[in-house]
Amino acid sequence: MTDDNLSQYPLPINILEERIGYVFSDKNLIKTAMTHSSFANEAHGGASCSNERMEFFGDSVLSLVVSEYLFENYEEMQEGELTRIRSRLVCEDALAEYAEKISLGDFLYLGHGEEKNNGRRRKSTVSDAMEALLAAVYMDDEGAGGDGKSAVSRIILPFVMDELEKISDITEYFDYKTLLQQVVQQGGSEALEYAVTGESGPDHDKTFSVEVKLNSNIVGHGTGRSKRSAEQMAAKEALGLFGVDVAG
Repeated sequence: MTDDNLSQYPLPINILEERIGYVFSDKNLIKTAMTHSSFANEAHGGASCSNERMEFFGDSVLSLVVSEYLFENYEEMQEGELTRIRSRLVCEDALAEYAEKISLGDFLYLGHGEEKNNGRRRKSTVSDAMEALLAAVYMDDEGAGGDGKSAVSRIILPFVMDELEKISDITEYFDYKTLLQQVVQQGGSEALEYAVTGESGPDHDKTFSVEVKLNSNIVGHGTGRSKRSAEQMAAKEALGLFGVDVAG
């Protein structure tokens, strides 16, 4: 990459504001959030002028917002399950994907060496910047009289929900159906049957209810945002009935 190509960066902050749907009252906050330590050091400002402290705060804000979303929308999940899913949603890989969707790297202030070494596309750099961005939004909104968290939620939750959709089925990590099948097979050739007993909500946000029967006897009920998810929850309840520890 030539120096001429490098000169087009960083892109103006107002473009970033358009992409995230949030306009900063304090532009200094977003500029700090977009300042990598390499730029701060070259500018003789030191680490205190970079986004490292904001990254620390943004990590906590992100965790809170995602935790609240999972807690409110996946009532059937236990602590261990929620923790594992949250880890998937806030890890470096996920944050880098969120950042890529808004081309966040294009807005970073980087030192010359970091710039020439493709720092705008480095996963660790853009994921840290994503956390710093969320911190900046939180602080700016709070400074303007908001609660901070609501503004962050509006920005990050669409990305989080896309990631959940990509996972396809949030219960794929906890295959209760297979475990239940293994348990009942130990008792012979007993037959499991899953049946949808109801569904509610609009097409884009349905909730399904399922029951699982063992030899025509109902042994578990479950609900979920897909039939498969509801089946998994029904199998989980059945496992509890059979004395299998599925606390997660």
